Amino acid sequence: MEPPSHYNNWPTDKGFDPEYEQREPIDLVVTGTIPAYAAGVLYRTGPGKSHVKAENGETLRITHWFDGFTQNHRFQILAPDDRHTSTRVLYNSRFSTDDLIQNVIKTGSLKGLGFAEGRDPCKSVLGKAQSEFIPQLTPSSKNIGVTLSINFPGLGNKDERESSLRRRDVQEHTLYSKTDYNAFQKIDPETLEPLGLASQEDLHPELSGQVSASHARSDPTTGDVFNFNLTIGRTCTYRVFKVSAATGETTILATFAATPAYLHSLLITKDHVILCIWNAHLDPRSMAESFMKAILPTDPSQPAVWYVIDRKGDNGLIATYESPAFFCFHTINAWLEPSEDDASQMDIVADLVRADNTRLIHTLYYENLISSLDTAKKFQENIDDSLRTSIARFRLPSVPQTPSTDVKKASLEWSICKPLSPELPIINPTKVTQKHRYVYAVTFRGEATLTDGIMKLDCETQQVSLWACHGQSPGEPIFVADPDGIDEDDGVLLSVVLDGMHDKSYLLCLDARNLSELGRANVDGAVGFGFHGQHVSAVGGMPTGDY
Repeated sequence: MEPPSHYNNWPTDKGFDPEYEQREPIDLVVTGTIPAYAAGVLYRTGPGKSHVKAENGETLRITHWFDGFTQNHRFQILAPDDRHTSTRVLYNSRFSTDDLIQNVIKTGSLKGLGFAEGRDPCKSVLGKAQSEFIPQLTPSSKNIGVTLSINFPGLGNKDERESSLRRRDVQEHTLYSKTDYNAFQKIDPETLEPLGLASQEDLHPELSGQVSASHARSDPTTGDVFNFNLTIGRTCTYRVFKVSAATGETTILATFAATPAYLHSLLITKDHVILCIWNAHLDPRSMAESFMKAILPTDPSQPAVWYVIDRKGDNGLIATYESPAFFCFHTINAWLEPSEDDASQMDIVADLVRADNTRLIHTLYYENLISSLDTAKKFQENIDDSLRTSIARFRLPSVPQTPSTDVKKASLEWSICKPLSPELPIINPTKVTQKHRYVYAVTFRGEATLTDGIMKLDCETQQVSLWACHGQSPGEPIFVADPDGIDEDDGVLLSVVLDGMHDKSYLLCLDARNLSELGRANVDGAVGFGFHGQHVSAVGGMPTGDY
């Protein structure tokens, strides 16, 4: 499938600076059919407003999409009942940075907001850590909104922690938002009001480093959560840890010094945590200016380094692998399978979305995304293959069972779908740590300044299906399994889509088997282009998607 030969660039402006907020739940007009088994709550988070008018009369504009002021969204899907013959959808939303925005209005300054916004150059790395990563006094004074966690274990007060251990049916649940630094924001799961702030130090006193992954990984059976904490200083130290869903206790699985890098996600198998330090290395000296400036250009001569950590025992770091350089935002899944050359040995197979270099991050400045800007039109017309992503499969052969100091080679088995430039990948969450067949993702084919379709990849046949509609920009698809289904793709995809021709959004429901549209719920306003979400089933079970 070839990318378009020209760029249509339908309007996307409203998706990058939404004003629409609906604090009280309202019924949405539903067309078509949303299956009753999708009943529950779909949460979404991501950037909302991108500019603020200060008291001094100046309009202060965020420059990078990752720094937009967070807004959270809640779609409550209600199954038919005695009074309603079809599925209903209620919607409410809330901006989550009211106090931070008020500070910007009063001070007329955007300094120190986050990923790419400039910082006070007089601040040292330590000063930045003190001012940026330690929670402030009010819940809405921090901009935290990349991923969402349901019933994140180990957080909250004693009563909340004890209650969360009994809440595996997620009928009553807690909701936390996360980002790529060491902070959590607690959110009311119904009103979306920010309730509190926390950090990984609340899980374990040694987790005091500044940086972590927005995408922690949760075991689909136990609910245990895995992540890393990175301390940046003269010696940069990674601590890989587990939070037990059964006890709420946090265990540090491995501690090691390694090259600091921007790692948005990681991987797990049934036996391991895999931390790949891909080629988005950080220069600690530049972090006083901005996190963005600290991300170094990809050096193709430097290998990506894969660290394999024992998650079942106390062996810590057991293996190190190297592969050719690449960059990644989102991993997909990893699993164990017997080695082809020696069935007594086990290989790790890992799927992820692969980019050639870190230039991809620079494409996400608003000047490149807001379709009405001449800068965006010019930028989109000059995109080349070096800025496109692919879905890639790596193999880490013969994983040792006890620690080994040998550095082994990881191989790239295949890399496909580059014309579609996939991102925000998702699988059926029951397949985490098992070999999966299907991957779903949004596409960046070039028909819009951001997303322009939803794809399904069959990893066995490498065949691709595509849902796309002119003027429609979809968000991350969330897979909801059919409880009576047999096959891996029996279920639906839920995606929040901006209709760029009418500046309004809708919740789209697709059949996950063939990407045919089943139904939609129409919102009376524009929902900002978000990052990630979670679906909580009304009938219990683990939330779908990753943490």
